[in-house]
Amino acid sequence: MKVKYFADTDTLLINFSDNRIAETRDINESILVELDERGRLVSMTVEHARQQMNVSEFSYQLATP
Repeated sequence: MKVKYFADTDTLLINFSDNRIAETRDINESILVELDERGRLVSMTVEHARQQMNVSEFSYQLATP
């Protein structure tokens, strides 16, 4: 998984896989998801990211069983 934030356009891009994109769906006017040919999530784009979330702080936690 790769996460990129483009400050010049206030856009957050999260890539979940390198699969080929077959379809793009608008979730709302600020969020787009891209799916592969089997309907699996490839990426998510959040436009106007600062209005949607706190982009200045990012962390993740790997859950253990």
